[in-house]
Amino acid sequence: MKIGVPKEVKPLEERVALIPDAVGHLVERGHDLFVQLSAGGASGYSDELYREAGAEIVPDADALYQSAQLIVKVKEPIDSEFDRLEERHRLFSYLHLAANPELCDVLLDKGLVAVAFETVEVRGQLPLLAPMSDIAGRLSVQIGATLLHRYHGGRGLLLGGLAAAERGSVVVLGAGSAGGKAAATAAALGAEVTVFARARASLEKMRQLGNNVTALYAFKDSLVKAVQNADLLVGAVLVPGAKAPQLIDENLVSAMKPGSVIVDIAVDQGGCIETTHPTDYTAPTYVSQGVVHFAVTNMPAAVPRSASQALSAALIPYVTRLAEDDWQQDEALQRGINVAHGKMVNSAVAEALNLKTN
Repeated sequence: MKIGVPKEVKPLEERVALIPDAVGHLVERGHDLFVQLSAGGASGYSDELYREAGAEIVPDADALYQSAQLIVKVKEPIDSEFDRLEERHRLFSYLHLAANPELCDVLLDKGLVAVAFETVEVRGQLPLLAPMSDIAGRLSVQIGATLLHRYHGGRGLLLGGLAAAERGSVVVLGAGSAGGKAAATAAALGAEVTVFARARASLEKMRQLGNNVTALYAFKDSLVKAVQNADLLVGAVLVPGAKAPQLIDENLVSAMKPGSVIVDIAVDQGGCIETTHPTDYTAPTYVSQGVVHFAVTNMPAAVPRSASQALSAALIPYVTRLAEDDWQQDEALQRGINVAHGKMVNSAVAEALNLKTN
């Protein structure tokens, strides 16, 4: 199989889907690897390292897409990449189509097969989403703590507090990979943390993070009271493949303390807070209702080396399988297919976009 790894083009998206070690693994199995010039540079992987691993370095994106049949990239294609996609391609990347009807239409029109990292599923787990959710959860608190600083427009609060000064209050919506890591990071900083979830097993796991963590069922009255008191609100709610449910409306955001902070990790699936809208790292924040909002859709891009290493490790068994002729016999990859040959396949995406599955 001819496998291509393009350079990412989304603003300040500097991850690479496959690091040189992963490329070498595929070359050893007889595949031809094409890597776009400087694709791994920002993650600390030079073109020479890719050459040593057995890849051919191609000069630009046009050459990359023309050379490869299987395209493995990090983020969903954007406008400048649409014309390069062809019916013969298998596209393997994060797609988040439930929040991106334009891209869905393009992929359907192209007639290619598109497999989304975020809907590859194994026994109820999302192995290709988990490592980036882990990173996003940690970053949500690190970034949120910084945005609370006065020079960023925040309340001027040290999130973990100190002797003679109050601790900050962190509310986390969701207790999955992202929400769990957000809660753990906030707890380690010393904040007072409240996590909302529905499954008892998740609530028990969150409670075990420490005595400064309260885990509650997401009853409306409890949620309203906690959000009104929050210094940092982290949205981390996920329905695999579907648009994120909106849990916090504008009226509740307006009742938050001036200078408090919202980080909506779920923004790439439409967001779980009414006042969030997608941003990128060129202009990551904005203020709405007196609250600082951070809603970058590719949060792990802030740490491209760590993210690329973690993503490559998770991807390699699935890329290896996807390069085989009978890859559709793999149940996990089957669940990952969003569109194929002009037809919508994933039911959650179809429901979000009011489309029929075939």
